[in-house]
Amino acid sequence: MSETIPIPERRGLKDAYRLLVALVTAVVGLALIYGGIKLAMLGGSLYYLLAGLAYALVAVLFALRKTLSFVVSVAIFAATFVWALFDTPEFGFWALLPRLVVPAILFALGLWAAATLPALSRGVRRGSVIGGLGLTGALLATLAEAFVPHGQVRNPYDATKPETVAKADVPDDWAYYARNEHGTRYVPYTQITPENVGKLKVAWTYRTGRRVSGPGAGVDENTPQQVGNVLYSCTPEDLITALDVDTGKPLWKFDPHAHTAEHVTCRGVGYYDVDKDPTLTAEEKAADPQAPCRQSILVSSVDARFFALDAHTGKTCPRFGTDGFVDLKPRMGPTENGKRYHPTSVPVVMGHTAVIGGWVRDIVHGEPSGVVRAYDVRTGALAWAWDVGDPDNANAADPQKDYTLETPNVWTIPTYDRELNLVYLPTGNGPPDYWGGDRDAVKDKFGAAIVAVDASTGKTKWVFQTVHHDVWDYDLPSQPVLYDVTNAKGEVVPALIQTTKTGNIFVVDRRTGEPVADVQEKPVATQPAAQGERLSPTQPFSVGMPLIGADPLTERSMWGISTFDQLYCRIMFKDSVYEGAFTPPGEKPYIEYPSLLGGMNWGGVSIDEARGLMFVNDMRIPLRMMLVNAANAGKYKISMDEVPGFMGTLRPQVAGPYRGVRIDILQSPLEIPCNTPPFGTMNAIDLHTKKVLWQVPLGTVQDTGPMGMKTRMPVPLGLPTLGGPTATASGLVFFSGTQDYYLRALNSLTGEEVWKARLPVGAPAAPLIYRSPRTGKEYVVISAGGMSHSPDVGDYVIAYTLPDGEASH
Repeated sequence: MSETIPIPERRGLKDAYRLLVALVTAVVGLALIYGGIKLAMLGGSLYYLLAGLAYALVAVLFALRKTLSFVVSVAIFAATFVWALFDTPEFGFWALLPRLVVPAILFALGLWAAATLPALSRGVRRGSVIGGLGLTGALLATLAEAFVPHGQVRNPYDATKPETVAKADVPDDWAYYARNEHGTRYVPYTQITPENVGKLKVAWTYRTGRRVSGPGAGVDENTPQQVGNVLYSCTPEDLITALDVDTGKPLWKFDPHAHTAEHVTCRGVGYYDVDKDPTLTAEEKAADPQAPCRQSILVSSVDARFFALDAHTGKTCPRFGTDGFVDLKPRMGPTENGKRYHPTSVPVVMGHTAVIGGWVRDIVHGEPSGVVRAYDVRTGALAWAWDVGDPDNANAADPQKDYTLETPNVWTIPTYDRELNLVYLPTGNGPPDYWGGDRDAVKDKFGAAIVAVDASTGKTKWVFQTVHHDVWDYDLPSQPVLYDVTNAKGEVVPALIQTTKTGNIFVVDRRTGEPVADVQEKPVATQPAAQGERLSPTQPFSVGMPLIGADPLTERSMWGISTFDQLYCRIMFKDSVYEGAFTPPGEKPYIEYPSLLGGMNWGGVSIDEARGLMFVNDMRIPLRMMLVNAANAGKYKISMDEVPGFMGTLRPQVAGPYRGVRIDILQSPLEIPCNTPPFGTMNAIDLHTKKVLWQVPLGTVQDTGPMGMKTRMPVPLGLPTLGGPTATASGLVFFSGTQDYYLRALNSLTGEEVWKARLPVGAPAAPLIYRSPRTGKEYVVISAGGMSHSPDVGDYVIAYTLPDGEASH
């Protein structure tokens, strides 16, 4: 009888694996202990410290081949799972991801390591292997789930509710920045529908030839204007081109050779037609019918000039200013040849005058004036000047008297109400931005406000302020929109809708400035304040409208891709001053959220006038800021770059005892924002009920990612947005201002993405949609020049249309 010889169990590879798991677990444990101690000392969560100690213990147990390592591993993950559920402020995929993925990976590795322990029963070891495989499957499912949108809000739309009937006399031309003079960016066409939008194809592409490199190249934020068979496009340095609407072929070009150093952009041009001007008499219209420039293109350039071109030839208008140009710099103060002052929005045509505001550098006392001026579009003569230091316009026509320096400016687009003969000015603040201890009463009255001005005289009619004593750079960023809504009594009121960087949407009676949707003054923190500062104890909150993307931050709402950067973000949060909205600026790092980036920014809104639905996009990026006094200013690099180019440096802010402001995005070392996604959304608000109909995250990380590296993965995280939406009567919302390079169409009733087209570069501009008078075809056009600070820059104007025979009728 032969004797069976036992074969020694080969434990070399199993021991090596177990020791490797012990080493990895120890490293994780030590990292969590280190960060956990810091967080605990700041009064934050004890979880990370306790978890770190537990992982250190299990690492030792694995190294010593103790069966207790299995029990401790199970206990750690079970406890972490329970903690994650209770620690998450809002249960959801993105909130749970950093809390559970790293622990799940360690647990899977630990289960397989436990399977190498011979002291455990065969059943436990087999269960450990199966459990590890199960966790691996769950992790793979989690990875797949990352490619599915999360955080959507959808409420049912009552299709039977009374609809606001769109006006029958809607013009066919896109002659204003937001298509019509009321700013609704609404397209009353139905050829392209949710059912056939997927068949859109490129009709033509035009290359503008803009400069795409070097300092001051700028950002393409242009929405071309369409009048008849012609599109009028501008580049950041104001190269103007007329294009055929059906072919994209250039009809003429004009280059003013405009250059400046900061905030280089052109968002559009103005258009004027003598024959359609309701403010002129029949005799005035009939005068000199052969004169050039009866139809003209109006441009306020980045080097602070105002010029007019014949819409048919592109030649300068000889009767306008001097050889077609008006210099906007005289009487403005120290403009440095346009570097410290120039227009950044579209001239708004009001009959035979056009109103022009301007961007003003805002870092020291004595900056240029924030005056808003109106000019006769036929001659370039000054009609009036809205100068808050000269409220009666007594000095407007005196070329020897300068306008008041460092007053609140209007860098975005005003809106004109022809029936009321009012122009609405959305103001910024008198510089400097972040300290206002010596601001006078005029600056405080007119800063961050909607100001209604008589369109004929420039006299102030009413003021509605959205932020009191603004030291957060909460300039009003977007064009006011005019649309009739119902008040609490059920009365239809001619309203003005104003979006803000704070996430508040204010709705006021455009005749009087009185709120239509309820506004409440709420107490806000005034301490700890900067030296010599005096803050408002209350701020206005638009409680009658949804607050978009401005939920207060907490330590628990800090986020990260992993446990480690979430821990880092928690430490940063607890080591900062944060008192909620309107946290006072100070010398200790403080968190501003919503930040000066928004909330909502310059893109504005679109309103489906037939259904009474308003569409608005936002961004959700908290900033960590700090005022720096004269004694400490030398410790930092000084930067004059535009936001966000000066992140991590010292932006000069010479005010009171201070010499600068440090501005950083509140983000992890991976350069991922610390707040829980989404970082940008599109929202539909029912203006009948004043409630959110739907909200969807907008944009993927395909063209961006950690440390600025492109992930190439279409994970729909929802990223910061710029530009604005465009709505159609057929039930579509077009948008392109995402961080990934797509033009999208959403179903306006559900928010569902029904089409997208890949763009060569990003496009932070609003799409325009028009119907060709020649062919009857509808076109969707986007100007794509690259997102702000993106390495990918281009010079494309791209038009899409349906193939022949595919249009709805």
